[in-house]
Amino acid sequence: MFIKMLKSKLHRARVTETRLHYPGSILIDVALMKAAGLLPYEGVLIADLNNGARVETYALPAPANSGQIVVLGAAAKLMKKNHIVIIFSFAYCTPAEARKLKPKVILLDNHNRIRKPVKS
Repeated sequence: MFIKMLKSKLHRARVTETRLHYPGSILIDVALMKAAGLLPYEGVLIADLNNGARVETYALPAPANSGQIVVLGAAAKLMKKNHIVIIFSFAYCTPAEARKLKPKVILLDNHNRIRKPVKS
């Protein structure tokens, strides 16, 4: 049996741009992706703190240290520039692996810079 567990999250990311007419996904500053252990094309869940919307998509790298969080495709109908979001990634683990898992929680400032990793 596998259990779906939180692997990492980027907490309080600020959306820097939206692009509706795009096949869909989210661009994330590659330095933030690395800090959270996210791979290109990895599935993510985005929760919008401004309106409660939740969207499942995949992550694509934006230039390092750009601070970019760009919501692409249909999700741009739900999330707007300057919305605050949480970006979650998950892993499927055995119960033994799940007990040892320490999620990476990255807290961001208003400019999408890392404030501090939160110890879990």
